[in-house]
Amino acid sequence: MTVFIIRRLVVSVITLLAATFLVYVGTAISGDPLQDLYGIADQNEAEQQQAERRRILQLDTPIPLRYLDWLGGLLRGDLGQNIRGQDVSALLGSAMAATLKMVVVATVLAIVLGITVGVISALRQYSGFDYSLTFAAFLFFSLPIFWVAVMLKQFAALEFNNWLREPTIPLPVILGVASVSALAWTATLGGDRQRRLTTLVLGFALTALLLLLLSTTRWFADPGLGPLAVVLLAAGAAVGVTFVVAGFRYRRPLLAALVAAATGCVFYLFSEPVLAAPSFWVMLLLAVVAVGVSAGIGAALGGLQRRQAVAASVLSGVATGSLIILDYFLRAYEGYARKVRDRPVSTVGSETPNFAGNFWEVGLDSFGHLLLPTMALLLVSFAVYTRYTRASMLEVMNQDYVRTARAKGLIESTVVTKHAFRNALIPVTTLMAFDFGAVIGGAVITETIFGWQGMGFMFITGLNEVDPAPVMAFFLVAGGSIVVFNMLVDIAYAYLDPRIRVS
Repeated sequence: MTVFIIRRLVVSVITLLAATFLVYVGTAISGDPLQDLYGIADQNEAEQQQAERRRILQLDTPIPLRYLDWLGGLLRGDLGQNIRGQDVSALLGSAMAATLKMVVVATVLAIVLGITVGVISALRQYSGFDYSLTFAAFLFFSLPIFWVAVMLKQFAALEFNNWLREPTIPLPVILGVASVSALAWTATLGGDRQRRLTTLVLGFALTALLLLLLSTTRWFADPGLGPLAVVLLAAGAAVGVTFVVAGFRYRRPLLAALVAAATGCVFYLFSEPVLAAPSFWVMLLLAVVAVGVSAGIGAALGGLQRRQAVAASVLSGVATGSLIILDYFLRAYEGYARKVRDRPVSTVGSETPNFAGNFWEVGLDSFGHLLLPTMALLLVSFAVYTRYTRASMLEVMNQDYVRTARAKGLIESTVVTKHAFRNALIPVTTLMAFDFGAVIGGAVITETIFGWQGMGFMFITGLNEVDPAPVMAFFLVAGGSIVVFNMLVDIAYAYLDPRIRVS
């Protein structure tokens, strides 16, 4: 493996060098970087600015020599200056921070949700849920990203912000959402005709009652969960994760998950002094403590099912902690909304200029700016991961070793998670590598529509101004990340499937 990695690194470096030369030359000959200075009326000022730009961009030097000079600066850690004399290294740092803030959240969510839903769709092949999901995946995949972004700005931001001033839900909307929810629950749960009819009626009634309650109490004007909702949702999460991880054949994993959820709820009742105005490091410490305590509960109560109990209790503890954090964010919403003039969903930029607030209000501000770009990127990527995972799982579930695992008497959850899912991840892992490598380079269209000053914005600006330094900085990050992630995928292959070895 070491020899393989070294060989790949050498080949990758040579490939990147050749690619950087082509990109540098292509950018340098794509136009005239002095074009915007020709219209200056004052001749002396125009000549001075042109001379300064020639000096910065080394326009009097042949392009190959300019490339070698840029390459020498790169080896010294200097990415040069842009057309305005600004340090490209500093610009790259701020651009990468903005881009990673946007695309990493969307990509991680797309991977987690897409793989999860794809697995469920494969296990319920040709069911109503599978058909509905297939239709939705093809629909999302076919939507142009620029159209999705514009529609989100109009309806998920502008119209939604206007609605929040008087957050009552009209009766036709309640009936429409309840109908869609009832159909979704019916497709998800399936069953015979009687069960489908019962699910349809209950889903419609419960959704309609919930929306009517939220509208009547004006919950959206001052949202929050409260202790009762946190306890009920934490208990439901404990039962859900236990069913996924270990099933209900044994009681100890369920007991451990419920105890972990109860421990988190007890902390929630006395958490005000700690969580009223925390810092990032306090939240990180609490997360580590929550995982450690949950793992200890699972180990203590697990008995012969200790491994499943630890997994169930840790996931239950994480879910309970997430509910507590969500409640504190919701409680901070009213104060935050006043500071942003009741426009919590932003359409431009990555943060509100000169915004000042506590930990929860700053988090809400970041969420409000992240929401629309994340949704735009998530819809398309989610469809891709769902389809790939479904196809891979269907292929793996028909293999001999899966039938053998079932014949040995293993429970279905163990067959799926331990035998089928691990091998089904191999083709999906390849997709992850290309996806991560591509999005780190910046979502150019999404950044442009939502006004994010990220990697894509820097790349487009460099091209328009015939400025090689920012373009090369973009290419180094994008190309380097693709090389690194593809190498990580090759290493992950051997872990996911022991039959795969690098000779």
